[in-house]
Amino acid sequence: MLKKLAKSIKGYTAHTVLSPILIMGEVIMEVIIPVLIALLINCIDTTGGNASETSNNPIAAFIQNLIGDPEKSGDMKYILIIGGFIAVCAIISLVFGALAGRSAAIASTGFARNLRKRMFERISHFSFKNIDKFSSSSLVTRLTTDVNRLQEAFHMIIRIAVRSPSMMIFSLIMAFSINSRLALIFLGAVPILVIGISVIMSIAHPIFKRMFKRYDVLNRVVQENLRGIRVVKAFVREQEETEKFNEVSGDIYNDTVKAEKTIAFNMPLMQITVYACILLICWLGAQTIVNYRLFGIGEQMSTGELTALLNYTMQILMSLMMLSMIFINIVMSRASAERICEVLDESSTIANPVNPITEVENGEIIFEDVDFAYHEGKNVLKKVNLKINSGETIGIIGGTGSSKSTLVQLIPRLYDVTSGKVLVGGKDVRDYDIQTLRDSVAMVLQKNVLFSGTIKDNLRWGNENATDEEMIAACKSACADEFISAFPDGYDTYIEQGGTNVSGGQKQRLCIARALLKNPKILILDDSTSAVDTKTDAMLRESMAESIPGTTKLIIAQRISSVQECDKIIVIDNGEINGVGTHDELLQTNTIYREVYESQVKGDDKE
Repeated sequence: MLKKLAKSIKGYTAHTVLSPILIMGEVIMEVIIPVLIALLINCIDTTGGNASETSNNPIAAFIQNLIGDPEKSGDMKYILIIGGFIAVCAIISLVFGALAGRSAAIASTGFARNLRKRMFERISHFSFKNIDKFSSSSLVTRLTTDVNRLQEAFHMIIRIAVRSPSMMIFSLIMAFSINSRLALIFLGAVPILVIGISVIMSIAHPIFKRMFKRYDVLNRVVQENLRGIRVVKAFVREQEETEKFNEVSGDIYNDTVKAEKTIAFNMPLMQITVYACILLICWLGAQTIVNYRLFGIGEQMSTGELTALLNYTMQILMSLMMLSMIFINIVMSRASAERICEVLDESSTIANPVNPITEVENGEIIFEDVDFAYHEGKNVLKKVNLKINSGETIGIIGGTGSSKSTLVQLIPRLYDVTSGKVLVGGKDVRDYDIQTLRDSVAMVLQKNVLFSGTIKDNLRWGNENATDEEMIAACKSACADEFISAFPDGYDTYIEQGGTNVSGGQKQRLCIARALLKNPKILILDDSTSAVDTKTDAMLRESMAESIPGTTKLIIAQRISSVQECDKIIVIDNGEINGVGTHDELLQTNTIYREVYESQVKGDDKE
């Protein structure tokens, strides 16, 4: 998992390495300051301490040798020199800290950027089956919330995770150099903290893991509600949708509270340990100083050294506190990391063959004993055998849920067959280069999608190099030029996200025009004229017959009038081919087709 995530550091390696180095410089300066303060205190201590005595601490001894004897240089001059050293160390520490923060910020944001890019590129190559596995709401959560959490964890790791252990190690070394017996107190505190933090982590991690799954549900509820806001208002379902949202939000609240309650034990544990260590060092340290000065018993220790030891106590225990926060953050981000790696590990179920075919000869389509199942063991298409000649216009009709859309989605390999073959231009679709195949097949899906941008921007999805004349010609074939020209800005009219500022019928015609711009060998219209009137529907079919005569056209429809003039009509029932023939032939031989026709004709007669 770490190897996969580490790949996203590429391009920001220098900042990732520089930040810990600068942090080390900041830590060293902070560790030196208590030694300097100890020398300063010893200089003004009048209770028996002697500043001229060489300290056991190597850094203090070095500075003493560098500055000289305070009795010879003068107390005030000595104090000013020490004060100057403290100021310089503080300034250097501040500069190192600021530069480290900048490098860490650049590295962490760059890491998140690369991670999102890798995930988005992987998702964009997913097949429909892969997307069905994760769900769109879950993928959105992983690209946003989970990546943000990992970004915070990465920032913390290259700063605090370096600073805390470094500070603890250096402070321990300095504390042992001052008084090794008193420093042993710290070693007794470490096991208590390690055990306590481990227990907290083991309890909190499952809660955070469950919480992120609930975020997926929350995103789904919000997306459904916002996309279907017109339906919600039309059916006056605001109250019910609010209750649904509150229920999911409440589940997240409950999990968050449980997790935070568990994590909250970390602070009291740290404070008890910190204060216990301070009290023990103060008590034992004071006894050491008094016994040595009054009775000459025990190890020599000055007031300044005790003060330094207390400073190191705070530095060590604050480092432990920060480490505990890092562990908790890692627990929280671990669940996110696992979810992100699930996306990065997922391989598309549809991939190019070793030596793909890069040209589609014609629009001939053959289905040979095709079975297909979304879920193992439950076929939605069963033993489908069909032959569609290049250039034919084919109508496909059947009841809701009869797998009409599933059938045509196998042609451009949006899904792969479970068994059998689908041939286009005489070759198995699995032998083609995916881009070549899909460039030769234009689909207008049931759910028409327009993207935010101008009408021209949307049309160029079909052909990014299309000229204005080609776009106008495609829109005329799709009966869209008339309403586009009526807009004040014409083809430069801005389309809102999802095409909310155009009608359903206009949206369908724009999508058909976009498909025609591909100049495909196969055109699939999946119930794509359901929102237009019968007159416009007839005009569309007539226009397409004239503009793309050599293109194989598959028209899925609910209205008999939309398919009755097709070269052949395919009737699908429960995933099986129930009948194939012309309109007249099916009226004579196919019960399902005849029933649909009669019900629609009677409806028209009543009107």
